[in-house]
Amino acid sequence: MTVLLFFTDLIEIKIKILYNVFMLSIITLLCFGGILFPPTLLLCLVYPFNRKAAIAVSNYITCVCAHKVFAVLKMYRQFNFLGEKEGMKNLPEQFIVISNHQSLFDIVVYLKYFGGLKARFVAKDNLGKVPMVGKMLKSQQHCMIPRKGSPSVAMKSIDRFGESIMGKKQYPVIFPEGTRSRDGNLNQFYSAGFRRLVAATRLPVAVCALDGGWKISNLDSIMKNLRRGAYRVKVLKVYDAPKDKEEEKKILEESRSLIQNQLDVWRNLPENSLEV
Repeated sequence: MTVLLFFTDLIEIKIKILYNVFMLSIITLLCFGGILFPPTLLLCLVYPFNRKAAIAVSNYITCVCAHKVFAVLKMYRQFNFLGEKEGMKNLPEQFIVISNHQSLFDIVVYLKYFGGLKARFVAKDNLGKVPMVGKMLKSQQHCMIPRKGSPSVAMKSIDRFGESIMGKKQYPVIFPEGTRSRDGNLNQFYSAGFRRLVAATRLPVAVCALDGGWKISNLDSIMKNLRRGAYRVKVLKVYDAPKDKEEEKKILEESRSLIQNQLDVWRNLPENSLEV
């Protein structure tokens, strides 16, 4: 009888825990809807007719909504945004960011990390099909690389992008892997886009690492891995603007090693660590 009561109590406790987790997940999703749905709807309405209004709504999403989303995650899921600040002190006024790539959320993370209004991304044009993200990227004149077409078309897009950001004192973010890492492993770095961007801007290069996005890269894993998770981002090194192809090659090779080393450090941290 005592054993039966013990297991009955244990089952009741597990049911309560599961219920609480479920309710927190529902609350989190409702908060997301309340934060993102109104500006997304407004952006979809104004985008075809008024570019200035579309830019204003997009800036609101990147500067205000991004912070609210992470605040909700921290409150209801104990999910932390861990952005290292010390390395940012060494950043010049304008620079190129090269980083590993794990998730669509990487864009939101860098917008929060760098403040929202200055970061501009080199992204594939298929993101244009995502209702909020696509119109936001287009309104703010991020670089949308055609997924299909000749390499020369892609390079010309980067040339125009480089001219645009130089005049606006913005800083471009490029992911040399070319695609998201579904399992968090660091993929090969490709040089073409990076070299073209360097040629178009002649800016210093900041190497950044991030981790955590691969665990929430699809709907199946979001609610499971958000609980007590973390998204880490850190500036690892700043290089002077490369003067030739040899320096460009050196930066790409060294940056991949730096990022891999940082990923190894993060993944050896104790669970629930807040170290960055």
